Amino acid sequence: MYDTLCLDEAQEKQKRLAELLLKYRDVEGALIPVLQQAQEIYGYLSPELIREISLQLKIPASRTYGVATFYSQFHLKPRGRNIIKVCQGTACHVRGGNRVLEAIKRSIGIETGETSRDLRFTLETVACLGACGLAPVIMINDRTEGQLSPEKALKKIANCD
Repeated sequence: MYDTLCLDEAQEKQKRLAELLLKYRDVEGALIPVLQQAQEIYGYLSPELIREISLQLKIPASRTYGVATFYSQFHLKPRGRNIIKVCQGTACHVRGGNRVLEAIKRSIGIETGETSRDLRFTLETVACLGACGLAPVIMINDRTEGQLSPEKALKKIANCD
């Protein structure tokens, strides 16, 4: 049953990609929207996906890859179901943001910029989350968590699926 579920999901993704590429096939300047939507479908832009987009849009793969690597919104490796962003701004740093970051790294067993093997977590640092009054702050997906100690941060992460 699991194999059938995965096969159905893969086929659905391929169908959505084909529809996307057909929609934008002859639209000038469509590369960035296509990359955004393809990443939404697959979660990241694999080398195979970049080649397929390039082929269908009649754009050199080197140009597609160049755009995908220029913008930080694009990801070339699989990302976790839960994206943890740890603020490294001044207020967070002064109030113990580094201790929070180190506790998270130890707990989930990955370094900044990495994704756990089970694809549960991706850990990132950001310059500022804009919630300085709540420092130290992390974001788990789109949820901001503030006034954290290392222990409180780990409890928040433990609640992730």
